[in-house]
Amino acid sequence: MPAFNTIAVTRNGQIATLTIQSKDRKALTGPHVEIGAAMAELRYDNDVRVVVITGTDNAFFLPPKGSPKASGHTPGHDWDLTQGMHRTYQSIIEIEKPVIAKVNGNAIGFGSSLAFACDLIVATENAIFCDHHLAMGKSIQGGRTDFGTVPGDGGTVFVPLHMAPCLAKEYLWLAREMTGKELAAARIINAAVPAAKLDATVDAMAKALIERTPYSLALAKRAANKSHAARFNLTYDLAWSYELLNFFQHGQHVDERGVSTL
Repeated sequence: MPAFNTIAVTRNGQIATLTIQSKDRKALTGPHVEIGAAMAELRYDNDVRVVVITGTDNAFFLPPKGSPKASGHTPGHDWDLTQGMHRTYQSIIEIEKPVIAKVNGNAIGFGSSLAFACDLIVATENAIFCDHHLAMGKSIQGGRTDFGTVPGDGGTVFVPLHMAPCLAKEYLWLAREMTGKELAAARIINAAVPAAKLDATVDAMAKALIERTPYSLALAKRAANKSHAARFNLTYDLAWSYELLNFFQHGQHVDERGVSTL
């Protein structure tokens, strides 16, 4: 397993946990890339049967406050980020092991997309899920009130797999904030529990999965995620390209809509 700067990989028996731990906002995009690199290693480790993704400090994943900025995009940066996110999502879809999102706190932007990309989702009751792309200045993180982009980092791929179409559009287009408790009540995620019970709930789920026949469970995931892979291949590149286009528009124009005329 290579060394990582923004995630930690730990093991407890046959359960591997990837913990997003970066507090360095300059390394904000590190988890986008490093999760995929870790998953690629774990895919071929037969001693690992279940993968858990979680965060630290009562947050699953948060963008920096006051973001975004239209500046800072270079061909090299955007290429590395694009390739990294592509591998991260493909790895979660294709790894023949269940991946559990252990949402220990707010999951905003990429955090929301990452959680919904996983096979199973358990959250604390008060965790806030929000894809803030189209209302970045109005989400709980704050930011430019005149800035909005296509939800290009996975939201348009994975959210509609969990929600009815009209609710998925409300969640994405209006940047609706929903708590873990609300999502569990609507049967959109598997469970929402008090923070004190999160570890035990996820451990019990992981141990139950380990009791299943290994190869049968592996092939059951592969079969179930065939349609996920097809949707990813159909949608992701287009949505991410549109998001980068929006960043370019905001960088070129001062109009609040991100364009000079419409």
